[in-house]
Amino acid sequence: MGNSFGTLFRISTWGESHGGGIGVVIDGCPPRLPISVEEIQFELDCRRPGQSDITTPRKESDSATIVSGIYEGQTTGTPIGIYVPNGDQRPSAYTEMKDKFRPSHADFTYQTKFGHRNHEGGGRSSARETIGRVAAGAVAKKILKLAGDIEVRAYITRVHDIEMPACDAFPTLEAVEASPVRCPHPATAEKMVERIKAVRNDGDSVGGIIECRVRNLPVGLGVPVFDRLEADLAKAMLSIPATKGFEIGSGFGGSLQLGSEHNDIFINKDGKVGTETNRSGGVQGGISNGEEVVFRIAFKPTATLIQNQRTVDKDGNETELMGRGRHDPCVVPRAVPIVESMAALVIVDHWMRYQAQCQTFDFEGK
Repeated sequence: MGNSFGTLFRISTWGESHGGGIGVVIDGCPPRLPISVEEIQFELDCRRPGQSDITTPRKESDSATIVSGIYEGQTTGTPIGIYVPNGDQRPSAYTEMKDKFRPSHADFTYQTKFGHRNHEGGGRSSARETIGRVAAGAVAKKILKLAGDIEVRAYITRVHDIEMPACDAFPTLEAVEASPVRCPHPATAEKMVERIKAVRNDGDSVGGIIECRVRNLPVGLGVPVFDRLEADLAKAMLSIPATKGFEIGSGFGGSLQLGSEHNDIFINKDGKVGTETNRSGGVQGGISNGEEVVFRIAFKPTATLIQNQRTVDKDGNETELMGRGRHDPCVVPRAVPIVESMAALVIVDHWMRYQAQCQTFDFEGK
């Protein structure tokens, strides 16, 4: 069903915005992986609300509890259960939304599909469900780091119409985390922060773009034809709330080039086959080619506005609704760790699938 993700490294998440808490079960994690609750908590702290003056003021510690699957600092090979309780719920802020549909939210579609919904904070449609993804992503990132020194780095390249210059170097974690907006270009980051504060003061919101880069990947990850690496990355990214677009490598801009301009020429890189450019974004034929995987995700403006908007109620009567509760004027800064986590989950799953299909048996050596 729609609450599980992955093939061999598989996660299932549960929980709602104003329920008792959020949780995830990770199945298929290799045994003997050293992992601590502190490492999981670090990732959760990067996405928790109330972390700066440009995010929602909701105060949650998002403290993780490991319920199963990790013993004496190592994974046991059995399902890993992680639980994060909700603490700062204010369901009364959503009373009016029980009968009125918030524009561009999931209220109408959930009500029509299921015939019954939890209107408090959006229930399961709230981005608070991504806690489970980030907790699982911390485990996936630890596997990638230890097994292949693979790094996943996401950062903001644009907020509204403010865009940072092109970045050739792989950004450091310190550079990304230096600003609450998580843009590694300081001058641009300052402008982004000011824009977010300005629209928040107007009761409005803005969106933006996150770029994600993955380096040190081996050649061979991806399962054509339906489970191409970029296809699974796209599904993972577009499953994140508020996403509206995905592109990899040259993306849509590549459609403006000639083939002679766009092709990545193969060269010898220290005795290994590589490419002179990376317009393919590290994936060719649905399979990683050893270059950096580079993709971008577009996020829409936050749908909840602190101003009156026209809408209808569940009976179709025209009415007005002002957003209440606590919301991010721009979801993009807190989406950065979510993007990294989903990328790590895809890559670990594909690495395990590659090992199972291509590395398990040696027919030539027998």
